[in-house]
Amino acid sequence: MLRRPILVALVSLALPVASFTVPACSSEAGDDPLDSADELEPGGAVGKYDDLAEGGLPVNGNYASTTAWKVVNQWEDTSTAAARKAGIAWPADSGLTWDEKYAAWLHSMPQIDNVDGTAKTFEITTPWGKTLAAAKLDCADTALMLRSTFAAWYGLPFFVVAFDGGKPVYFGHFGIRTRDGVWNNMPKFATAYADHSSKPTAEVLASWPTDSKLRKLGVQSGDDQPMIGEGARTGTYLDELHLNKRAAHLIRLTMIFTGSVNLADSRNTFNLTPEALRAGDVMLWRTSRSGVGHTMVTIRAETLGEGRMSAESVFGNLPPAQPVWTNPAGTERNYSDPEGGGSNGVTDYAPFNGGLKRFRVTKAISGVWSNTIMAEDEASWISDDELDRIRERPAQLDALLGDLTPEEHRDLLLDVIEAKRTHLRNFPASCSARIAREDAFEDLYEVLDTEFGMSRTDVDAEHRSLEDFVFAELVYEKSKTCCWNSTTDAMYRSIMDLNEELQEAAGDACVEPTIFKATDGGYDVFQAHDPLVWKAWRADETCPQANVQDDEVAAALGVSFCEWNGQ
Repeated sequence: MLRRPILVALVSLALPVASFTVPACSSEAGDDPLDSADELEPGGAVGKYDDLAEGGLPVNGNYASTTAWKVVNQWEDTSTAAARKAGIAWPADSGLTWDEKYAAWLHSMPQIDNVDGTAKTFEITTPWGKTLAAAKLDCADTALMLRSTFAAWYGLPFFVVAFDGGKPVYFGHFGIRTRDGVWNNMPKFATAYADHSSKPTAEVLASWPTDSKLRKLGVQSGDDQPMIGEGARTGTYLDELHLNKRAAHLIRLTMIFTGSVNLADSRNTFNLTPEALRAGDVMLWRTSRSGVGHTMVTIRAETLGEGRMSAESVFGNLPPAQPVWTNPAGTERNYSDPEGGGSNGVTDYAPFNGGLKRFRVTKAISGVWSNTIMAEDEASWISDDELDRIRERPAQLDALLGDLTPEEHRDLLLDVIEAKRTHLRNFPASCSARIAREDAFEDLYEVLDTEFGMSRTDVDAEHRSLEDFVFAELVYEKSKTCCWNSTTDAMYRSIMDLNEELQEAAGDACVEPTIFKATDGGYDVFQAHDPLVWKAWRADETCPQANVQDDEVAAALGVSFCEWNGQ
């Protein structure tokens, strides 16, 4: 089966959904200059899990002023008084470790409509019985927010490590620190912010304590949270999610400075065998050891018997969006994609350390906070230098999660294509949506040829549209348009109006569409058509190609425009 990255999630094969844009962390200046801070780097390969080059911070360090939450439980606890209590997704005396309870919490999350009714997302239930619709986040932040939130609620040790110029920086329950002390003037959480966790549930639900400073802050451009209220950003959401405002501030900063590249670092997660898949595990697509990637969070995983499983997943977006809920068919396709640590015969993705991952647990080992694995996970762990085993996993997940029927495969691909068009109608500069649309068309050609006897010409005649030619695929690294995330739906309508007028004026003649791309360094023809809706180009993400004068169009579509248009 041909596998290309389609970057989409589906709730049902008939339901239009939002699509994924390559994550990056650039933003406009907001109330806090940290909103536009760069993410830190990952470390190198670590190999065997108990031979980490970096051991973490001392357990007995002086963290009195920087502690975001106190450690009162351990991830492996099952029989302590706290572990035996009933929780938000488990009964009393469940016998589950806190790591298993994290999985149970995600598995229990109900599916709801997203804020604009275009797709399905999930609802979070807190330990106080409060419920919140999922926040608008990018894909990596979805995973980071869920894991760190659970750890903070239940007083579990937690950290993720990133690197600043080769120096490890630890974002965890003890604050944001290096081995030398507080990193980069980060807050002293314990003294700067309040913790209301000890207040009675009835009291806090009657009048939720708030942090006015936190509520003004965001994580990146576009992180408005309309489900909370007008003007709300990620800080407001975290304020509503956490009684411990120290933890909320810590989590916000963790999402700013870390991302998918740090999730791929085996100091923070470990490679997992496919048959061990459960809720809370993440799928990472990586096309290099550094730079952007894509993160999906498993929200359902069930054993069906006969060596088969069913899984569902969610992923955030950039610009930030409520995580889209992916049905089993979409999850199977995404989890078996070669970019998840496999190989497509041309590119070997295994060295980039993507694929199926589980969060490490933080434990005190020889007096040092260290990220390791649960004892019961040892048989399910794959070292990051076992490239052959990592490379095999996409095919194993394909078999484990089941094959699609020809009709399901066709409908899935058609929904993918329409989802990419929908994304372009809102963000017409999106190169990742253009690329993913054409990748899906390539798969569609194969499926409809093999299973339905349709030629490429037949497929194009039935399923192509004018907008596919107007928003033709561009070469990402050679097109400045690809860095422009802030285009709008009004700009899309203007671009299409210009092209529809050109076609009408041409009559019976064939006139090639005016592709939306940079020409002579700008977009004069589009701006002139409707100056009132036009926004100036800007680099909304890291953009080495910013000085390109003429964007490069990728290989032509499966059919030429004039052929498709009946000429």
